[in-house]
Amino acid sequence: MYSENTNQRYQRQILLKEFGEAAQNKLGQAKVLVIGAGGLGCPALQYLAAAGVGTIGIIDFDTIDLSNLQRQVLYSTHDIGKSKVDTAILKLKALNPEIQVNGFPIRITNQNALELVRNYDLVIDGTDNFPTRYLINDACVLLNKPLVYGAVLRFEGQVGVLNLADPITNIKTNYRDLFPEPPDASSAPSCHEVGVLGVLPGIIGLMQATEAIKIITGIGKPLYNKIVSYNALENTFYDFQISSTQKSRKLIPFDELSFSNFNYEWFCNGSSNAPEISVEEFDALRVSELITIIDVREKGELPTVLEFPCKNLPLGELETFLPTLNTVNKIVLFCKSGSRSVKALKIVKAKFPHSEAFSLAGGIEAWKKYNFKMTS
Repeated sequence: MYSENTNQRYQRQILLKEFGEAAQNKLGQAKVLVIGAGGLGCPALQYLAAAGVGTIGIIDFDTIDLSNLQRQVLYSTHDIGKSKVDTAILKLKALNPEIQVNGFPIRITNQNALELVRNYDLVIDGTDNFPTRYLINDACVLLNKPLVYGAVLRFEGQVGVLNLADPITNIKTNYRDLFPEPPDASSAPSCHEVGVLGVLPGIIGLMQATEAIKIITGIGKPLYNKIVSYNALENTFYDFQISSTQKSRKLIPFDELSFSNFNYEWFCNGSSNAPEISVEEFDALRVSELITIIDVREKGELPTVLEFPCKNLPLGELETFLPTLNTVNKIVLFCKSGSRSVKALKIVKAKFPHSEAFSLAGGIEAWKKYNFKMTS
């Protein structure tokens, strides 16, 4: 039972016949982890605290900058230079002293993510970069935690609920179903590069808080396997379903050890500076030492390679065979022209960041042309 003061604090929620004291009790017992105390995290934190979520965790390693204040309205001018986490704790406790707020002024990594996420019922992703989004997604999948996704850029934002099964279809999708592969950095600029309308993160962050409250209390219908997109210039919404794919399951680390070894920075950014080996260097390496050569083309794809021994592991199947891959020797991956082998290299390096692996520049076609010239 609530005290008189507590009842008064949450009175407008408890009065809702679809909500009542039962839902308020669920909020009080819930633990929500908000990763990122920036544009999305600030409004989500304020309204989760005001609603009475019993335990709130905040992860953010950053300090408050003047440029943050246009959209991160939890902070004030006097807070510039201070820790976001420490400042957020003070503001939230002033708003609602009845709740517990845990702060982690650190960067979330694959070395600490599982330990941090494990202690919470639900995660809100308020981050702004692809490596961290994939990392948070994979941690939530491994620990079976619902994830409320949000993203903003310029005048548009998105929100959705991931890793939560639809009770009717039992389908459960994750961030890798939405983006099986990270987009190229040149085609996915950040807010730091192109800007964002200040009110937009507030709108999306509040929608994330709304979804969290719905999931915790069981009211309404969360955005299972769905993304809602909002355009602030037109004040319009549209939504689309996320389809579950087997490919996304193969890309997710299969256990906690694999997760701790997965190189998320390489997975998202490695293709821009993938180590390549020229056809001349490749021939010299084959002569000088024992190496593992992998053909990532589809089975039966031409031209046929008879000049040297190699394993045919098509790109779509490569992830399945990674646990058996010998990383003691140097590895050279090739395809027809060099593009698929770069993608394959990214997968190998993400799993085995310390391996010596290379993509054959120009692919097998370039190698065939080079060797034809050398012998003619």
